[in-house]
Amino acid sequence: MAERAPVLDLRAVRKSYAAGTPLEVEVLHGIDLQLQEGEFAALIGPSGSGKSTLLNLIGLLDRPSSGRLAIDGQATGELDDAALTRLRGRRIGFVFQHHLLIPAFTARENVMMPLLIERGRPDDDMRRRASALLEQVGLGEHMDKLANRLSGGQQQRVAIARALVMQPALVLADEPTGNLDTHSADGVFALMREINQAARTTFLIVTHDPRLAARCDRIIELVDGSLHAPSGKLV
Repeated sequence: MAERAPVLDLRAVRKSYAAGTPLEVEVLHGIDLQLQEGEFAALIGPSGSGKSTLLNLIGLLDRPSSGRLAIDGQATGELDDAALTRLRGRRIGFVFQHHLLIPAFTARENVMMPLLIERGRPDDDMRRRASALLEQVGLGEHMDKLANRLSGGQQQRVAIARALVMQPALVLADEPTGNLDTHSADGVFALMREINQAARTTFLIVTHDPRLAARCDRIIELVDGSLHAPSGKLV
């Protein structure tokens, strides 16, 4: 059986801004990083280290200046913007610090949104899939509540369900517990871990919380645009 390609594969990835001008600055310096199916990793680093730039590249929201970036075996360098949008929508899920739910939509309608964008109109399959995910994240009794009637922890669980509705290979979680109290943060983290282990979905979690990073299987540290190995843990 052929070995499965990494879910995320970066080779010598560099990113510069104002390229070719006297103001050119290189933010990322030759990043090599691979994540395999089922990995649960934390990305840490001080402010200004390049974490947001790296996350934008991995999320296909921006393009590298040079190097190779592949998602679930699909190299992205030659893809046009429409193809990048399709790949991002189908293979990458996003969870943000600010959950970005639509307040006037119910929890179920918010979870359905990526499917609605993909298919153009709601159908019973979308409703079933969204309902099943909300049951999985412990919100079965709240799926018909408006998003703005849910607590912060509940809203973040809706955001996780929304990130999973397309069955992505990779979930990028940017400070997913940053706006939550300790109890809610622990619950959201445990939920992501449960999904990672049950479905072998790969997670890359950006966090400034060393307590949460230490509970991940792997810590990836970015300092001044280059990867380092913190506390003896290999990147």
